[in-house]
Amino acid sequence: MGIPNTKLAKLSVLIPECGALPAEMAKVLNNFSSYYLVRDLPVYRFLEEDMLEMIKKGSFYALSYKTRLDEDNVIAFFRKKLILSLDKDTYEQLGLEGKPSLYNHRKPMRYVVTVDLADKSLVPGAKRYKQVLLCLKERVPLRSDFLLTDSHSDRDGHLKVLLSQYTYEKCRPTLSTHNLRNLLCPSLQSSDLLGKKLLCTPEHFMEWLGAVNLNISCENSATSFLSTYACPEPCSFVNQALLCTVTGLIPPEDISTLLQELRRYFDAPKFALWTSLTVHGFVDSPVCWGTTEHGFLKGGENLYNFVCFKNQDYWLHMATGAHDGCPP
Repeated sequence: MGIPNTKLAKLSVLIPECGALPAEMAKVLNNFSSYYLVRDLPVYRFLEEDMLEMIKKGSFYALSYKTRLDEDNVIAFFRKKLILSLDKDTYEQLGLEGKPSLYNHRKPMRYVVTVDLADKSLVPGAKRYKQVLLCLKERVPLRSDFLLTDSHSDRDGHLKVLLSQYTYEKCRPTLSTHNLRNLLCPSLQSSDLLGKKLLCTPEHFMEWLGAVNLNISCENSATSFLSTYACPEPCSFVNQALLCTVTGLIPPEDISTLLQELRRYFDAPKFALWTSLTVHGFVDSPVCWGTTEHGFLKGGENLYNFVCFKNQDYWLHMATGAHDGCPP
């Protein structure tokens, strides 16, 4: 059974003047971590001693599946933290201390509870540990379908024991590549952002990338007067470009490895002057930048982009929705 891409995170790589995925880059992508869709899993099971030991290693990530940030209870494990975005009734019944959501209306209707699982007070047997476990196991036995991954899962038996007790599906990130011909492409230089008169602004470049990913023509042909779009200037045609897209639950460690490989792409002479990596986070994730609260207004925007240049300079674009804290 496949998982709809609309429910997953996505990254895309664009390489101008490239016709085939380089072997080393393909190797990195094929080594991305597997992830699991686990059905009807109680949250307290993550806090049992064997799982807690694994989570404290820092490479475990989980997100409740098909839960909507503006309507449902959303649960995530990220950077050794348990993060609960809860409706008012669930929060009051649970009994764990939290804070009102930053994106409430006149009266608080949602609350965010953050439990630092690396804190010394969360050692099994400690008073604080017993309190958290009691709240999640007896007061409000939260459970959900979960997407989860751990980069050490192949050599850590704790996760395998947990999975064996529930219905689950092992998934691989979905990789697709598209060859783009005669692409009208912005002519970028790493020093462009230093100029006073910037023609291709970061906003224009991100808009162009979005158009390329959605296969929208950038030639501004007047076949319809309802909507036209032109590539930011200065621009030129490239004979070919490679667009590579990956969807799934993708841990930061895998993205970092791919970014390093993109920087090594220019170790050998290339016609391209730059490459691009765009990462779209989950629209219904309770966090956005670090542990900053992520709010859902219309589209749940949650993304960043690297442009890596031939001279090893790079641009970093970070985008948020109207209901998000500013990136660092």
